[in-house]
Order: sequence, then C-alpha cells, then structure tokens
Amino acid sequence: MARILSIDYGKKRTGLAVTDPLQLIANGLTTVDTKDLPAFLAQYVEREQVERIVIGKPMQPNGQPSENFARVEQFVNRWRKTHPDVPIDYYDERFTSVLAHRAIIDGRVKKKTRRENKGLVDEVSATIILQDYMNSRK
Repeated sequence: MARILSIDYGKKRTGLAVTDPLQLIANGLTTVDTKDLPAFLAQYVEREQVERIVIGKPMQPNGQPSENFARVEQFVNRWRKTHPDVPIDYYDERFTSVLAHRAIIDGRVKKKTRRENKGLVDEVSATIILQDYMNSRK
C-alpha cells in the first residue's frame, strides 16, 4: 500500500501529515512555508509512494467556504494539472485548529515551545484532518 498525505493549507504556513505505508496511523510530517509547498510535495511524492492527498476544505461554521478556500482551490487545480497521477481530495477542516490547540495544551507542550513553534498547530491540524479522513473510510 501507499501513504496518504494530508495538508492543512494556510496563507503563510502549511501543515503536513502522512500515514504509514499500511495506512493505519496518521503522523505529523512537518510544516512548510506555503510558497515552498509545491516543490516540497513534488519531491516527497517522488521519494515516497503516495496514494492520494487529502487537503482541508476551509469552511465557516455555517457551511459556507471561508476566505482561504479560494487559495486552496487554486492550489488544488494547479496540483491536479501537474500531478494527475496523485489524486487530491477535499475534507472538511472545520474546528481542526481549535482541536489542535486543545491537543497541544492537553499534551502539556510548554507555553514557550508553543510560542516558538507556530507551525506545530498546523502540523497537528493536518494530522487531525488525516485521522478524521481515515476514520470516515472505515
């Protein structure tokens, strides 16, 4: 089997998570500057077998697309043109940042570490998106 990669796309930073090759466990991968995301992903899918990519669909609580959706949609359209062999799917990401903050605090990550590593929330959010996606397929 191949991995599933998850993206929590942000204006400045993007969190990434990935499954193990058996698709049993979702793990945080890294956070990258959004401007570097296309190159990072192209290199990653060249090195690793990736079955598909799941990207968080930014929605408002009322179900309407958020302001970030246009940027996500542009990225998805470019990806589909340049990498048609690796499908990319949307997955509702509502409240993942709130859940990520809570998980980080519950995990007793020190306040100083949380302040210094702003990308941690993005990486944890990508992990939550991926885990929810995997749970939805069961």
